[in-house]
Amino acid sequence: MLRDEDRIFQNLYGFHDAGLAGARARGSWDNTKSILDKGRDWIIDEMKKSGLRGRGGAGFPTGVKWSFMPKQVGEKPHYLVVNADESEPGTCKDRDIMRHDPHTLIEGCLVAGFAMNAHAAYIYIRGEFWYEAQCLVDAVKEAREAGLIGPNACGSGWDFEVYVHRGAGAYICGEETALLESLEGKKGMPRLKPPFPAGAGLYGCPTTVNNVESIAVAPTILRKGAAWFAGIGRPNNTGTKVFCISGHVNQPCNVEESMGIPLRELIDKHAGGVRGGWDNLLAVIPGGASVPLIPKSICDTVLMDFDSLREVRSGLGTAAVIVMDKSTDVIKAIARLSQFYMHESCGQCTPCREGTGWMWRVMERMVKGNARLDEIDMLEDVTRQVEGHTICALGDAAAWPIQGLIRHFRPEMERRINEHAGRRQAAE
Repeated sequence: MLRDEDRIFQNLYGFHDAGLAGARARGSWDNTKSILDKGRDWIIDEMKKSGLRGRGGAGFPTGVKWSFMPKQVGEKPHYLVVNADESEPGTCKDRDIMRHDPHTLIEGCLVAGFAMNAHAAYIYIRGEFWYEAQCLVDAVKEAREAGLIGPNACGSGWDFEVYVHRGAGAYICGEETALLESLEGKKGMPRLKPPFPAGAGLYGCPTTVNNVESIAVAPTILRKGAAWFAGIGRPNNTGTKVFCISGHVNQPCNVEESMGIPLRELIDKHAGGVRGGWDNLLAVIPGGASVPLIPKSICDTVLMDFDSLREVRSGLGTAAVIVMDKSTDVIKAIARLSQFYMHESCGQCTPCREGTGWMWRVMERMVKGNARLDEIDMLEDVTRQVEGHTICALGDAAAWPIQGLIRHFRPEMERRINEHAGRRQAAE
């Protein structure tokens, strides 16, 4: 269990002042100039040593991603873009960071921007997060008035500005290149890669896109040292992580814990346990709606980190833990996710545009049992044709929940089909 002094987000629950004075009392903006004085190479090297992997879902090493930016600024300026378009069902970690601890993000923008030779950061925030956007705007204003950002930020000699941009609430804009398209004023549709954003991103300029949590933890890592952060969790899965626990638990919550904490311990200690007791657990979606669910037999022992969940053919994703007890119609739950992904597809790729609608319609029939047994295999075959065949990962996100359902709950799908067939025969 993580010690309180090792928690980076000391105001995750909003019990204290979210403003600049409160942030400084918790350690933010503490001699930030000394971090910048150590130079870009030191910052990036320290981030690499920390082992921090992107907290937006993909888990790519953050320091390595920063190092992809050109070392020298050419004709085009460099940009930092923060992905605050938190649209993954079940995920609400970034929302609380921006609401209650916005200065961790603003300071993180300065440190990361400086490391990548960027004079400007754009925080692209989900349109529905009206209050959170206002909190960010207020925090940016406070930081600017205090000389922490703007001309000669923190007295470092580096000019740095932060802009808050509100999106229009499209899930697809959580994909980094669709986000860049939207930020440029275009329709939010993913770009083909390459070129990658580090080569040609916002306005065709070198750009790094990072998740809110990935950026917000950077100043604390640099203050306390990479070894401190790397000493939490497991090898290749280091540091702290904000977990969102929802669904059939007694106390739904957000909590910052160490990577690699057992799923059962996470639910029992922080969310008050499963409603009706652990034996009433049916399944858990461990990383937001786009990763495959896992049944109770796996939940008993699995660890909450990237590698452990990949080994059981699921994923940590955004670490949004959606708990389902035995009262859940698990087929209907996955059908609802299928409807979501159909609705949010941008329609650019044929497998996704056509496949998401087809999968949802078949899933709706599976809910009723109004299908044939061989259609289960046909449904899985279609998910394989969608998976990995689209420009962005939305096709994968639509396919994986269905694959997880078939992998672990095929007997329930077959039972429902057989029962429906029996009722139909009796009626005839």
